[in-house]
Amino acid sequence: MTDYGVVVLSALSQGGPTFVTAPELARTTGLPAPTVAKLLKLLAHGGLVYSQRGATGGYTLARAPVCISAAEIIAAIDGPLALTECVEGSDVHCKVETLCPIRGRWDRVNRAVKRALEEVTLAELAAPFVPPPAHPAAPVALRH
Repeated sequence: MTDYGVVVLSALSQGGPTFVTAPELARTTGLPAPTVAKLLKLLAHGGLVYSQRGATGGYTLARAPVCISAAEIIAAIDGPLALTECVEGSDVHCKVETLCPIRGRWDRVNRAVKRALEEVTLAELAAPFVPPPAHPAAPVALRH
């Protein structure tokens, strides 16, 4: 669902500060209307979109795309970022925690992934894709 959430947010980022309805977003993105509605509810609850009721209502981004991180998008849709159940702050307790040889070691990995996702913005994710320049093949030396 997170990848669809990015698609919906990207579509909202293209429209500027105007309000867009859920059915319009479904048509624009090609996603099913129930999926778009569910995502918009999660994104609004996560503080990433603002909703307005009424004839001129709909949804708009709560902040500029450059101020919304990939980490925030993931957290809004899937909950707090945790690669395993045994990371700092988890409410879930592992059944083999006392026997685990890597206990506490996932915290470092989890922090690194979170930090990387915080550095990527919606503006970057929504930007048109530009393929990297092709590098000419290096000449192959023939041996005799």
